Amino acid sequence: MAAFLGVEQSLTGRRWVGPDAEQERLAEAMAQATGLPGALCHTLVRRGVVPEDAAGFLEPTLRDLLPDPLVLKDMDRAAPRILAAAEAGERIAVFGDYDVDGGSSSALLICWLRAMGRPATLYIPDRIDEGYGPNVPAMRKLAAAHDLIICVDCGTLSHEALAAAEGADVIVLDHHLGGETLPPALAVVNPNRQDETGDLAHLCAAGVVFLLLVELNRLLRAREIKGPDLMALLDLVALATVADVAPLLGVNRALVRTGLKVMARRERVGLRALADVAGLSEAPRAYHLGYLLGPRINAGGRIGKADLGARLLSTDAPAEAQAIAEQLDELNRERREIEARVTEDAMAQAEARGTDGSLVWAAGEGWHPGVVGIVASRMKEATNRPSVVIGLHEGEGKGSGRSVSGIDLGASIQRVAQEGLLVKGGGHKMAAGLTVAEPQLEAAMERLAELLAKQGAGAGGPRDLVLDSLLMPGAASLELIEQLETAGPFGASAPAPRFALPDIAIRHARRVGESHLKVSFGDEMGARLDAICFGAFDTPLGPRLERHGGARFHLAGRLEVNEWNGRRSPQLRLEDAAEAASS
Repeated sequence: MAAFLGVEQSLTGRRWVGPDAEQERLAEAMAQATGLPGALCHTLVRRGVVPEDAAGFLEPTLRDLLPDPLVLKDMDRAAPRILAAAEAGERIAVFGDYDVDGGSSSALLICWLRAMGRPATLYIPDRIDEGYGPNVPAMRKLAAAHDLIICVDCGTLSHEALAAAEGADVIVLDHHLGGETLPPALAVVNPNRQDETGDLAHLCAAGVVFLLLVELNRLLRAREIKGPDLMALLDLVALATVADVAPLLGVNRALVRTGLKVMARRERVGLRALADVAGLSEAPRAYHLGYLLGPRINAGGRIGKADLGARLLSTDAPAEAQAIAEQLDELNRERREIEARVTEDAMAQAEARGTDGSLVWAAGEGWHPGVVGIVASRMKEATNRPSVVIGLHEGEGKGSGRSVSGIDLGASIQRVAQEGLLVKGGGHKMAAGLTVAEPQLEAAMERLAELLAKQGAGAGGPRDLVLDSLLMPGAASLELIEQLETAGPFGASAPAPRFALPDIAIRHARRVGESHLKVSFGDEMGARLDAICFGAFDTPLGPRLERHGGARFHLAGRLEVNEWNGRRSPQLRLEDAAEAASS
């Protein structure tokens, strides 16, 4: 397929890929059949939507998309047991992971139980002292004081730890890849169990917990008892789905879309306090969940007290919420400083080792285990390769990995662990964690690279820039942006539409701050559009466009609304550019 607009290598070194002839034909047919704008039709076609499904896709509803909870194995065992414990006043503990998904999942259960008049003990393990998931001492201690332990966002591979919970029933609500055998638990509800169909594999743990709550309310309704308000809990499900980078497909779209509306009401005191300290004053979008709120909640588990996120999300006390939100905001600032140092060292090490293979990895003594996942994500973005970053301490390494589309990193890491080269490891397709003995580090990474290569990792060159369609400056209106938003929410597996504006003459270009670029351009019809390119001067984009010398360019980016001094106007979030042949 020929490069879009003939751009084989842009200013950032990428090849542009646009719609093929069949996609163009389908988009035109959809525009004629539905009356929708061409730009929106191109976006829908790229998502695989056909004209007769367009209306339903643009207005996803839980009524249409939410599956029957009982399609998940062991749901028929988990829900009745939890309801019986709640009604009998049994002692219940919630054991959660320390990330946003774990905190949100814990808060969902705690809030539901509170509405039922039942308190629950919250236990979040310390990332450094205890590591991920249930451990023997913690489970033994919880079992001695509780009748039921519910593990959320963890537990599927914790055979030894769950066996230590003698005297208590254990229920696992998880979404991480399962092994060949299940742990000793009353129920393991997990769409990624090996004996599941995989139809709901895209759910995060909070999505699994929400389905459990749906089933719990259904059991109550069958006895003519009104259950807690589940719609009011969807802000937590939306937050977890976006922050855990779950694919925004199928029911996840409806969960996030509805959850954002709930969050906009600002009724949850913890999220309201966090939004205020983060400076979020507008209605939340998926972007805000992933880049403003999520990182602050994660900061507690990364470098602070592990249970801060879950406590913030479950509290109904405004004073406590404000105090935790401020603490998390400060921890997030510290996290960014630590992350910057580790990123610089890790990238230098990876580049020295080589970044053209099937795996990019780095390991360093004293690297904080709370930031290795973020650094791995940075490396993945920079190299378009699966990436693993490991912090070493006293002969052992704890690491985190991030993958690229089409490469199942979690399964490969789990295989390396089964082969004995890792102490433990697992996760899901796009993200995974591992623990490795330092003497085994090189061999483990070499074997992981082999497994990833068999999946096709490393076969491609620099990342392609995928574009939905052409767009002329005069078509970039507030109305079009609002129409495009109906195809959202945008995020993992559902990127926001990206357009190419061809043969553009730049009118003004100026540096903003240290590394950003502000550009104004238009067309021969008199239309004008502004663009912002963040970090432009960290790439060839900034210097070349600032000194454009009258040359014409193809510009690529996403449309957004710019709000300034009470005025709203369309703006291009500029991501790439290429010199037009006519210049």
